[in-house]
Amino acid sequence: MTTDSRIYVAGHRGLVGSAIVKTLREKGYSNLITRTSVELDLTDSLQVAAFFEETKPEYVFLAAAKVGGIIANTTYRADFIYQNLMIQNNVIHQSYLHGVKKLLFLGSTCIYPRECPQPMKEEYLLTNVLEYTNEPYAIAKIAGIKMCESYNLQYGTNFISVMPTNLYGPNDNFDLEKSHVLPALLKKIYVAKLLAESENETARKVLGVASDDEMHKILQRFGISAEAVEIWGSGNPMREFLWSEDMADACVYLMEKRNFEDCISGEEVRNTHINIGTGIDISIRDLALQISEVVGYKGTFVFNSTKPDGTLKKLTDCSKIHALGWHHKVELREGIERLFRLLKK
Repeated sequence: MTTDSRIYVAGHRGLVGSAIVKTLREKGYSNLITRTSVELDLTDSLQVAAFFEETKPEYVFLAAAKVGGIIANTTYRADFIYQNLMIQNNVIHQSYLHGVKKLLFLGSTCIYPRECPQPMKEEYLLTNVLEYTNEPYAIAKIAGIKMCESYNLQYGTNFISVMPTNLYGPNDNFDLEKSHVLPALLKKIYVAKLLAESENETARKVLGVASDDEMHKILQRFGISAEAVEIWGSGNPMREFLWSEDMADACVYLMEKRNFEDCISGEEVRNTHINIGTGIDISIRDLALQISEVVGYKGTFVFNSTKPDGTLKKLTDCSKIHALGWHHKVELREGIERLFRLLKK
């Protein structure tokens, strides 16, 4: 890529997409193409075809996706598989038809089996049964990897795939029903602290409601009080977390340094994707305690073991990306402190 290359960032308002745009601009890339979901429906094949014909991007970051936490994945299973498949199919196919020089597809480490050996290596893909709670989303992301590989092999394209671990950072989704575990925990614990300090007005503002009645409904639904915060599951599952701007830095680094042909080894071309993570994990219980320290929450936690834990341990093997010379910069404690400052704004 050169600084005046036409670069399309799909999903530029999202957690990763916005960080990619920021990173590209900081590195001097000036010819960026973006569209909101109102301006361009990526699930609409005709709209996507017309967009590519009009803008003719040379490079594509495919960061657009329907994402969410365990509640959302459990509740909206059809939406997760349909919308993600349509987005991927349309953008990848039009990138091929319009001669895009290079595309980077963002997946997720949920592609790996539930009982995957730890840490998770790229070659563990499709070796066992997936975690049930987010199976539709995972299948869509696996299809995206295989689509990139297949187009490269059949059509000679240069499409690469990266699999980030759990992400958090600027422009995160704090919706208690649809957000990922870290921002949801942070918001719940912060609201509980405000209630304990009788800061009900600020608590309503954080929850985005106008009345105490509305607030109490949300508090009851999500298990938040001045004395305790309910957390789904046992608190024992181990998770890895990566600051979104570190993820963006890795994406731009790979677009500048890596091609699909570099990912091939052996006669059977598979597992060409690249894990992106920190290689460090923490239990949900210890994550909650660390958030409490940052927020200043003095209450207790109630772990609801009637709710699913999900996979007990998910830690990426980052050997491939480390061998390419990239490492994360923001450690978890610093990331939580940064995210808390953003939540309070």
